[in-house]
Amino acid sequence: MQIFTTKESLMPLLNRVGGVVERRQTLPVLGNLLISATAQTIEVVGTDLEVEVRSRIAADVESPGEITVPARKLIDIWRALPEGGEVSFRVEKERAVIRSGRSRFALSTLPARDFPLMEGAGGDLRIELGQRQLKSMLDRTAFAMAHQDVRYYLNGLLLEVHDDRVVAVATDGHRLAKVEEEVAAQVATVRQAILPRKTVIELSRLLGGADVPIQIDLSDKGFRAIVEETVLTSKLVDGRYPDYGRVIPLGSDRVAHVSREGLRQALLRTSILSNEKYKGVRLEFGAGNLRVQAHNPEQDEAEEEVEIDYRGEPAALGFNVGYLLDVLGVLGTDEVHIAFSDSNSSALVSGSEGGREVFVVMPLRL
Repeated sequence: MQIFTTKESLMPLLNRVGGVVERRQTLPVLGNLLISATAQTIEVVGTDLEVEVRSRIAADVESPGEITVPARKLIDIWRALPEGGEVSFRVEKERAVIRSGRSRFALSTLPARDFPLMEGAGGDLRIELGQRQLKSMLDRTAFAMAHQDVRYYLNGLLLEVHDDRVVAVATDGHRLAKVEEEVAAQVATVRQAILPRKTVIELSRLLGGADVPIQIDLSDKGFRAIVEETVLTSKLVDGRYPDYGRVIPLGSDRVAHVSREGLRQALLRTSILSNEKYKGVRLEFGAGNLRVQAHNPEQDEAEEEVEIDYRGEPAALGFNVGYLLDVLGVLGTDEVHIAFSDSNSSALVSGSEGGREVFVVMPLRL
């Protein structure tokens, strides 16, 4: 096996595929990338048995073949190669030899036959949407996924396909993010799929800001996304996602309108003196004014006032400041709506445009 390429040609492909490979593996071959050269194409595959990413590019292939090489070492070597020069990749006596200019590297290999490939999703449902559209959905919801929660289904993101729209939902039990986009899916009944946390992260990395369509295939246990010359295949989380609609407060009679950036800056400053463990802040809503307060066991205090449009009864609510900042960080509007019923209720946060994105933050007792 021998191929000729350049650093600039192969580096983006290695970056797309290498992220799925874990540094610690139970099987040595899982720390490797599968490299296949056929005709005028190079295909690279990485997997952790739950998620698989494969991508290909055109290349000058001297002799076809396939082999697996250590992922991290290969990526680090390729990143360190000089710019603009031709690179030779050749398999010699069960070693992968990389040459560029006066540099030479020899890596140990494992047989391609030992590399575990995932079966295709074989989906019975196929939808198409723009890369920018899907990336925006993931970016505005992924922050709310749980991390290593015993309720394993919360450690992922719910993708819900309706006849005319796709809904993305994530929650860790303390906050919830829900975003929907119009898509002509044409399904007879609503379909749900829980994407693992790692799948969401890797898929978001693959998506660009272009409006190039992405194809998604869903089956009962599998998910596949085709992004130009890259294919991501993943298992789904086996479980039933909770009824998220029950925790979204509707009909709240107290609504405040506030500048997103003004509130974000006030929260950032007051959070400096919040309790390091609970990160609690107190929001006091009054006519035309929002007072943000924080204190800690050392008796330090911080207070700031923000101008708001609020005509309800005065109320005070406590929140984890990190949860609020996460929401404000993904909202794309200049004005924010905060709706609640009383001092013990969760808050519904949305942009001034409303409708397509809603965020719920549970209260914190201070």
